[in-house]
Amino acid sequence: MTTFGFQIPGFRHAGAPDVEMFDRTLANALAAEEGGFSSVWVMDHFWQLPALGGPDEPILEAYTLLGALAARTDRVQLGTLVTGVTYRNPAMLAKMVTTLDVVSRGRAILGIGAAWYDVEHAGYGFAFPTARERLDRLEEAVQICRAMFRDERPSFKGRYYETDDARNVPKPVQTGGPPIMIGGGGEKRTLRLVAQYADMCNVSGGPETVRHKLDVMRAHCADVGRDPSEIMTTRLGTLVLTEDADETGRVRGFLSGLAGDQFAEQFTVGEADAVLHEVEAMLAAGIDCPIFNMPLSDPETVAKAGALLMKNFA
Repeated sequence: MTTFGFQIPGFRHAGAPDVEMFDRTLANALAAEEGGFSSVWVMDHFWQLPALGGPDEPILEAYTLLGALAARTDRVQLGTLVTGVTYRNPAMLAKMVTTLDVVSRGRAILGIGAAWYDVEHAGYGFAFPTARERLDRLEEAVQICRAMFRDERPSFKGRYYETDDARNVPKPVQTGGPPIMIGGGGEKRTLRLVAQYADMCNVSGGPETVRHKLDVMRAHCADVGRDPSEIMTTRLGTLVLTEDADETGRVRGFLSGLAGDQFAEQFTVGEADAVLHEVEAMLAAGIDCPIFNMPLSDPETVAKAGALLMKNFA
């Protein structure tokens, strides 16, 4: 069964004071749930991304926000897309995700990746090791988190992290613990880590790029003796649902001017029929769960988009 995720990338709401920021964010999450999206995701960043205005724009801390959303939603799964492995000790991260699973009554997902936003690391005083070290840390972190979800008193000694008789009480609500998503499309290490450890992967790009990345992931699965059908495939992109051809032209012109050659790799813009055609191509490329952010949309449009997708693909 095809499912769809909704990602919340930004927190600037025109004319709204900061005290209303969570209420506006919650309205979008509730609209996604009402519209049939199966999951709601937030970024794990402390500075807003350059494409969304940079560090002077507001952004809320991911796990505090997810806990609040967990208390106010009923059905959607909740996770980060994705946590940077450099930001938190992995044992503490496992405890945080376990708490989210308990608060949400079994709806948490652990999304995690090797991190990339170097200026954010510098600003907050986090070390930013080489890509190789960050990937090594990622491999150790997912092993620790999995053990803390499942085992009674796991001990682990790696090069970068260790635990000693680490109790995680209570255990997650979900049997076996929350699913682990590894985000990123690096073909040598990241997708191999997906094959070895992940329940879900998240890649980016247009249909041809996605098809290639998933072929690489399946080849790694064959190498490590894993059935690739055990891994849910997801892809993050931006959706703008327009009302007519004039609006489509304006939005496509604006976004293509910003994104350049990456426009087709990242954006789905158009009226209902055009959106459905592009989503169908992404599903044919092998994606089980397309995840969309909708930064230009209000809650009504979010719910409308979810209903459109569910009607045609669920």
